[in-house]
Amino acid sequence: MQRIFLTLMAGAVLVSCDTSKEKSTIAVNYPETAKVDTVDNYFGTDVPDPYRWLEDDRSAETEDWVKRQNNVTQEFLSQIPYRKDLKNRLEKLWNYERLSSPFKEGDYTYFYKNDGLQDQSVLYRQKGDGTPEVFLDPNNFSEDGTTSLAGISFTKDGALAAYQISEGGSDWRKVIVMDTESMEIVEDTLVDVKFSGVSWKGKEGFYYSSYDKPEGSELSAKTDQHKVYFHKLGSAQENDELVFGGDPTEKHRYISANLTEDERFLMISARNTTSGGKLFIKDLQKPGKGFTTILDHEDSDTYVIDNRGEELFLVTNLDAPNKKVVKVNASAPQPENWEDFIPETENVLSPSTGGGYFFAEYMIDAISKVYQYDYDGKQIREIELPDVGSASGIGGKKDEKELYFSFTNYKTPASSYKLNVETGKYELYWKPDIDFNPEDYVSEQVFYNSKDGTKIPMIITHKKGIELNGKNPTILYSYGGFNISLTPGFSLVNAVWMEQGGIYAVPNIRGGGEYGKKWHNAGTKMQKQNVFDDFIAAAEYLIENNYTSKEQLAIRGGSNGGLLVGAVMTQRPDLMQVALPAVGVLDMLRYHTFTAGAGWAYDYGTAEDNKEMFEYLHAYSPLHNIEEGVSYPATLVTTGDHDDRVVPAHSFKFAATLQEKQAGDNPVLIRIETNAGHGAGTPVSKTIEQYADIFSFTLYNMGYEELPNRAVLKEFKD
Repeated sequence: MQRIFLTLMAGAVLVSCDTSKEKSTIAVNYPETAKVDTVDNYFGTDVPDPYRWLEDDRSAETEDWVKRQNNVTQEFLSQIPYRKDLKNRLEKLWNYERLSSPFKEGDYTYFYKNDGLQDQSVLYRQKGDGTPEVFLDPNNFSEDGTTSLAGISFTKDGALAAYQISEGGSDWRKVIVMDTESMEIVEDTLVDVKFSGVSWKGKEGFYYSSYDKPEGSELSAKTDQHKVYFHKLGSAQENDELVFGGDPTEKHRYISANLTEDERFLMISARNTTSGGKLFIKDLQKPGKGFTTILDHEDSDTYVIDNRGEELFLVTNLDAPNKKVVKVNASAPQPENWEDFIPETENVLSPSTGGGYFFAEYMIDAISKVYQYDYDGKQIREIELPDVGSASGIGGKKDEKELYFSFTNYKTPASSYKLNVETGKYELYWKPDIDFNPEDYVSEQVFYNSKDGTKIPMIITHKKGIELNGKNPTILYSYGGFNISLTPGFSLVNAVWMEQGGIYAVPNIRGGGEYGKKWHNAGTKMQKQNVFDDFIAAAEYLIENNYTSKEQLAIRGGSNGGLLVGAVMTQRPDLMQVALPAVGVLDMLRYHTFTAGAGWAYDYGTAEDNKEMFEYLHAYSPLHNIEEGVSYPATLVTTGDHDDRVVPAHSFKFAATLQEKQAGDNPVLIRIETNAGHGAGTPVSKTIEQYADIFSFTLYNMGYEELPNRAVLKEFKD
């Protein structure tokens, strides 16, 4: 059993201090973690996996290990003197009314509202100028607030609604159908639904997607064959019609079904990875006709965004890495017949529709610009946004003349605006009343060079007037994968961090979608090291330009971003003081054997592909690159025991290995949220507790015995 002490020695850095103060210590007694002799062989190379037993999420041994690790972690965190202060500040800042942008269904306008500290936001509705009423309150779904509303879909007339619930944060869903007028449930609950929307066909029923329940643990066993079903209202789920999928000779891991707004066309997207898929369409006005193939390969991300009669409008990155909109007749919808409608530009396009118009949002260095087009492809105007930042949600039904959108950036809480589609003018619909003054903060975009000379943008946000003396506590956060773009957005937890004089820096590294498909591909498979190099270069930029120092730098990321943190902390443990990998993909040799992980192979490749791919993955896999005798940064691993997207075994095995091999005095802890998943639907109370713990751990290991805005900074003894 290992025992370490975290020692903080007195030293004047921020203000003069009393050097006679006694040092403070926190003892850490790591739990014993049994080892097994499991060894895998890849192309002639033996790879031990001594903590393989922690992959069994149903075993009593794993449950006991989780409890013991959580006990050690909570014992450590409970001794940080300002942990409660941070929790109180988070609660105070969080306690403000929040409203979503409204949307219309039938005779009602619906919107989400949270009074402040409610675990789950409540869905309200109102008719005309009437009094709003509660439609669905997820806080009543379970006693502990861990069952969340995971989506809702209405019939075209708004008379029926099918809503999904998630229990304990799991990706497995239940679907419940209700009569919206009486608010009564109209039939039995559908179960075992996963990675699915709900697309109504009149009031007859709806399309949805799911997998067969896997053998073994439903939270970790592989789910590999997705299927689309049609559920006829009033019939038993076991009688649902299989619409697409299930062919044992042609596997599809992700299949989605959607209808055009007029309910004429059914579109099926069939994918094997998270990038690229086939596309099929069926004209429901021609009952005897089957599906027509639009794309029979997986070389692009293409979908139907709208139609005008038989004229289809598609968004695609086929031969257009930054995306474009094309139009084509449904009778011959293949690519050779496509006509450009909104052509590709040098900036990434994210289009939407509403009010009889198209809205083309472009990302320019991760910042939004929005243009409006009519259905003849004519540009009507630019929608001038309130500030530099991110616009989202512009869209709605064709007959609506007022649309709503949200706008935010790193220092401005999200506000809602009501847009008149005919004039292009908008007015403030709702602004949060929050105990945070954005005028006290500044957000700046800088560009720096990565290892290979590639120019990378980064947005750095902090209080105005901070001194660039290399002593500011800093969190460096990024993602770098799956074509996902990090655009400016306000976060309550980051507001608390910045209140304490902290810097929050977000580089838009390769692997994301900020500069289109080429930027994404430059961070995949045998190019994945570019992602880590970009992040390392961001840390070096912050240190070289005196924003912070190694001793005041923390790196953080979740999911694929957890992989990023794990890889960078094992490659450059000298570069940061604190590492915060959350729900991370940390075992790169086995990730594809759990749940739907095989679908991530477009970004990662797998260790079974070939020897070269195995060696590349093995060379950066965080779990497999922890070395004996190396002093790693203070590490707080976070995960959820019900995470069935990135199973917690990744974090379990990584933490156990790091505890075993850590050479220095920096603590290695794991915080395992029980009855919680990958993050979506996490109750507000749990989120507040989690970030109070994360920020306490981070600041304490940077040397702060008090909160920085009134603190004396202590330096670690060499």
